[in-house]
Amino acid sequence: MTSVDGHDVRDPELPGRLLTVERDDLVPLLRSRAETDFALPVTACPGWTVRDVLAHCSAALTRVVENRFEEGVFSPESNDRDIAERADWPNARVVDELERGMTEAGPVIAEAGGALDGLALGEWVHAGDVRDVLGEPGAYGGAGLPYALELLARLTRERGHVPLHADLDDRDEPLLLGEASGARPPARFIGSAPALVRLYAGRPLAGADYELAGVEAAELNIFR
Repeated sequence: MTSVDGHDVRDPELPGRLLTVERDDLVPLLRSRAETDFALPVTACPGWTVRDVLAHCSAALTRVVENRFEEGVFSPESNDRDIAERADWPNARVVDELERGMTEAGPVIAEAGGALDGLALGEWVHAGDVRDVLGEPGAYGGAGLPYALELLARLTRERGHVPLHADLDDRDEPLLLGEASGARPPARFIGSAPALVRLYAGRPLAGADYELAGVEAAELNIFR
């Protein structure tokens, strides 16, 4: 990310890079898992299984690739319909669609001028949801974490979120999130980057070691 006159300059390729990096790790993992793993419930998405989360993700990316954004798209009702439409698909077909979407959506998101950047971050978070349920390392972390943090920081600034100064265990420089208008003193976070992502994504934090001051956790959720 670069800055001109104190304002962030959007990197249009960043969401695509995040999706590509996650694709290269997640898709082989999914293809190595037993069929029964796809029926496991996802704690972060009540009522959904691993398969449901993956079907939601693949459907959303396919909509991006095919430019299908009818009224009400991405609403809970629309998401449920997308999942239901894939109910008879083999798990492998859902994974194939997800791979295609993670490969082809990047250029479309880049051309959208920022309107779809949050979708790429949401896809990456859902990949973390799946990793978490499967007991795999790298949930809300891994190779895509630097890109996800950069995207998260920019989105929180653009959307006027609470200013926050994050001192991360695994990052040399502090990360500044939210709107730095001076109207509110920055909140403070100390802990790991995956814990920070969990906070901003509204994901469970049981067992996470972190400190948060100057803001309630619920205020940080970008997916409300």
